[in-house]
Amino acid sequence: MVIKVLSKVTFILGGAASGKSAYAEKICLNSHKDRVYLATSQVFDDEMRAKIGRHLVQRGSGWTTHEAPMDLAPVLDSLHSDQICLLDCATMWLSNQMLAETDLEAAQDALMAALARCAATVVIVSNEVGHGIVPDNALARQFREAQGRLNITLASSADTVVQVTAGLPHVLKGTAI
Repeated sequence: MVIKVLSKVTFILGGAASGKSAYAEKICLNSHKDRVYLATSQVFDDEMRAKIGRHLVQRGSGWTTHEAPMDLAPVLDSLHSDQICLLDCATMWLSNQMLAETDLEAAQDALMAALARCAATVVIVSNEVGHGIVPDNALARQFREAQGRLNITLASSADTVVQVTAGLPHVLKGTAI
């Protein structure tokens, strides 16, 4: 099942390697809108370079890609109603913010304001990190808490929320047709 895009903001949530990005890409392809990929990851090593390469192959052609690891507002503000934007992913964006030691509350507020202003349909991918054990170090616990708060905020503002587990979508909020 792939939902048709009926909502302004669709939030796709799932664990690592759960199929959430592939599912989000299908939503974008099925929309028949001009596709924009908003990439938040940064390449620091060969493993990440390879992962990005796999995502490029999986996505295929027909996408306009913008790399924005920190400030998403300029790209979101530039989009039009005839476009659909896949923001992949909120987890990497949050990691970038934490590594840069930014004010997380201010950064999250800026992201939410940009999403509210955005004229395009937006599909956001994020990791669910709260199903595991309590991390053994302070930074990992801080990240888990911040990711949980970000996911709650994104889910509350999204029209549709879908959790993907083992490649299978489960609609948590909104309507799937």
